[in-house]
Amino acid sequence: MAKAEISERVLKDAAARGMTAYFEAVATAVSGAVGGGLTAETMAQLNADQITLLAYKILREELTEGGFIQLIHNGYGAFIFVNPFARALRGWGMDALAALIQKAHKLYNKFHAEIERDMTDEEFMALYEQYPAFDKFDDNFVENEEMFTALAACYIDNRLDRFVEVTDE
Repeated sequence: MAKAEISERVLKDAAARGMTAYFEAVATAVSGAVGGGLTAETMAQLNADQITLLAYKILREELTEGGFIQLIHNGYGAFIFVNPFARALRGWGMDALAALIQKAHKLYNKFHAEIERDMTDEEFMALYEQYPAFDKFDDNFVENEEMFTALAACYIDNRLDRFVEVTDE
């Protein structure tokens, strides 16, 4: 496991600001322990829970900024849909998000090759009109993001030692 550290003070300050801040603080510590990027090499340094945490962080960022089309276009589709991410989310008690990902997976399988190809910004923006079927999944995520992140934060808090080492400094 990558040695991700977080100070008790930072953790307490984040917790006082809410579940999202708590999640972000732990995710930042884990990401920092592997140099900020999630690659095949850095994944080998992480345990399953840490990988799931960073995968949710990526999913959350991509979906709140540009939805599933952006997530797929930016190269994260296979990481989210082909790996056992949805199963891991079920283990975290995030059944509704796992179901959402499994439903969106069907669209990923159908359209990913077109969405992943190199294109201009204008062509990328046109994808949203070409593939409106993703809209309901994007909306579902955005409507439930706060709950999803709170569930992730609770899972992390109850198993903090799987994610980070809390330090006094």
